[in-house]
Amino acid sequence: MLNTLLMDDVRRTFDVLRRSMDEFFGSVWSAPTFDGSESTFTPNFEAGWTGDKLNLRVVLPGVSEKDVKVTVQGNQLLVEGERKAPENFSRDGFSSVLPYGRFYRAIALPADLDLDKVSGRLHDGVLDIEIPVKEEMKPRVIAIEGTESRKALPV
Repeated sequence: MLNTLLMDDVRRTFDVLRRSMDEFFGSVWSAPTFDGSESTFTPNFEAGWTGDKLNLRVVLPGVSEKDVKVTVQGNQLLVEGERKAPENFSRDGFSSVLPYGRFYRAIALPADLDLDKVSGRLHDGVLDIEIPVKEEMKPRVIAIEGTESRKALPV
């Protein structure tokens, strides 16, 4: 029991350390700038398979569909655009953890996807992208014919 408690404590400590490092490096490379220079950040995404489609979700809060562009180049899906600071955004003495400015994310795609049928939908700050698997790569069911049952193999 003591071993389990100790391991849980170690896991929590490493989790806090990992989150702190993520925040630190995120603030170094994606810090918003207010002096007119352009900042760049990389939005987070997640991926998963549902039936015969690859589903991607890119987190883009505060971005409208006119400010995002999705393209396919080779075996990569490219998501790029800009998150604009709100017009009533006070810049004097303001601190933010949300990056503003240009964003870019390149997502490597597995082979055998039908890249001519990619679809996307932006809603509630989330870009959902579906990419179907090519028809020839989908599993096919092979019909098995039955015969009369036999108790032993013929000799």
